[in-house]
Amino acid sequence: MRAGERAYRELRADIVSWRLTPGQVLGEVDLSERLGISRTPVREALSRLTADGLTEPHSGRGVVVSAISGEDVRALYELRDTLDCRAAELAALRGNRETFRQLADELSHAAERLSDDPDHVAYYALVDRMDAEIDAAAQNPYLQQALANVRLHLARVRRLSTSNPARLAVAAAEHEAIARAITEGEPALAVATTRVHLRNALSNAMRTPELAPVSPVAS
Repeated sequence: MRAGERAYRELRADIVSWRLTPGQVLGEVDLSERLGISRTPVREALSRLTADGLTEPHSGRGVVVSAISGEDVRALYELRDTLDCRAAELAALRGNRETFRQLADELSHAAERLSDDPDHVAYYALVDRMDAEIDAAAQNPYLQQALANVRLHLARVRRLSTSNPARLAVAAAEHEAIARAITEGEPALAVATTRVHLRNALSNAMRTPELAPVSPVAS
């Protein structure tokens, strides 16, 4: 793996997991020493992170980890509503029904296993697999690319939010309903169930105390 790609992946993972926090300065010299590579691949990695929106230019030298506010989260979910609903609709039209039937069956038992998985690693892996299957079934690489960027930012919110087993149990049922709609080849139902899930997910995300307050929407 190229040094620039490795640096990009490591720094991206550190930002998403909050090992690198908003406002933290990322200097080329310090990162070069930490990662054991020259400044050129570090500069390349930082440029890609800025393009992703995970870092932003600093008044001095280098860049800083970008902040994420309640307004950012709301905007991301507004975009996700359009993208996810369209992807689910296309998956219901084009997807392999057996694939989504198996996912629905797994999700129907996911809530029972939450207590045995304190960090909910298995649950989130199952949800990520479902996202990947919907992306593949939609057969639209441009839609998939747009969704990948939105999910990257929302992954930061997921890591910051306290996992609520009760909410995760409901979310598992919501994901199961989406998978069942796709299995039945019902695009309108796939859109409706996706929209319900996103509305509830946004409501839960906005309870994250570390997010900056949301400004009132002008009427």
